[in-house]
Amino acid sequence: MSEQRVLLVDDEEELRRSTAQALELFGLSVQTFFNADHVLELTGFGFDGVVVSDIRMPGTDGMTLLQKIRELDAEIPVILVTGHGDVQLAVKAMREGAYDFLEKPFTPQHLAGIIRRGLDRRSLVLENRRLRAVAGKRDDVEARLPGRTQVMVDLRYRIRAIGAADADTLIIGETGAGKEVVARALHDISSRANRPFIAINCAALPENLIESELFGHEAGAFPGALRPRYGKFEHGRGGTILLDEIGSMPVDLQAKFLRVLQERVITRLGSNETVPLDVRFIATSKVDLEAEMAAGRFRADLFYRLNVATIHVPSLAQRRPDIPLLFLQLVREAAARYGREDLDVPADVISAIAQRDWPGNVRELRNAADRLVLGLDPKPGETGAAKDGAGRLADKVAAFERNLIAGEIAAHGGALRPVYESLGISRKTLYEKMQKYGLDKKLLGPEHMLQDDRDG
Repeated sequence: MSEQRVLLVDDEEELRRSTAQALELFGLSVQTFFNADHVLELTGFGFDGVVVSDIRMPGTDGMTLLQKIRELDAEIPVILVTGHGDVQLAVKAMREGAYDFLEKPFTPQHLAGIIRRGLDRRSLVLENRRLRAVAGKRDDVEARLPGRTQVMVDLRYRIRAIGAADADTLIIGETGAGKEVVARALHDISSRANRPFIAINCAALPENLIESELFGHEAGAFPGALRPRYGKFEHGRGGTILLDEIGSMPVDLQAKFLRVLQERVITRLGSNETVPLDVRFIATSKVDLEAEMAAGRFRADLFYRLNVATIHVPSLAQRRPDIPLLFLQLVREAAARYGREDLDVPADVISAIAQRDWPGNVRELRNAADRLVLGLDPKPGETGAAKDGAGRLADKVAAFERNLIAGEIAAHGGALRPVYESLGISRKTLYEKMQKYGLDKKLLGPEHMLQDDRDG
């Protein structure tokens, strides 16, 4: 196992330096940051350490950092520090998932003790995950990419196979389908898990600064370049670089990036010296790159260089039976994120969710779960068509019955006995309707199938 690390974030330089030195005297490995910008690049499911952050900082404050880390992995210990004695803020931080809360001034011994307990807890979490994976139980990849449809089973299998191979990878999928989640999973199960994960949105890079942003520059390379600067490629050394929507990369830059892929070196602007680059590249695209290639907007040699390992992320339309259980999981995650109690989602809401089309895929479904938890949208599955009552009566009745049954199955975690009891039908009738509507075993986990077999 790699050395456990403490990521220390504080905008006060003297306090940051003195705290790091004191913690190192206690045998802790400390990496310091003056703001939160790069901390998320080093955290994830494979991170074997803790984060210590000041709460009140310019830019991303400690509370926002806590929320973003919990979105990556809710079980990373985050210790928050404040010098304002704000008890209400302390309570809010603990409610939102902070591991502990510390008020300035504090003794290094006190902080070191909290950190050691946090490191022990993190080690236990990671060991339990490894044991569950060895035992064939639900692992990290399944927790982040849930679903029992065959396309999701195949997706997780491919991620586990490619993740360990450390190969450059191309991820194809619709907007909101979870391409970045797949990229993160590939990084976190690789040998690079404890190194940076740098996400670069190719569509958002300013065209006049794109080379400087990626490759870095020397002092005087262009007007305003007063000092040398690492680019994002160099900053990600040893880790993974995600090029989001690579189809948006300008054609002239594609040639320079191809050289980086082939030779694993970069040259900063204003320099003739090459810098070795040990990184893994993952690229995503929502557009058909072969069509872009045919249109002359994407280089063929770059496409074939990236296309060594390809992962296709299915849309929700390709995995409709997963929607009810996925929505319930997103509701639980939203409740934890917003500090709300677990919400009992009514069966009619789940039924409507299962029936609705989700062109925005998981991202749109997550937004619906968030709105439901916050009380902003009590009926998130309703659509205009459903309200207007369009369609043949027989089709509407069949669709309602199918989605009501699907919702009940999901609401009861896949156990069938409470489903046919709550619907007031016999077990035989339920099985017949499940077969009629193609619901047989699609919403059931193995443990529930076994349980129902024993019930019979």
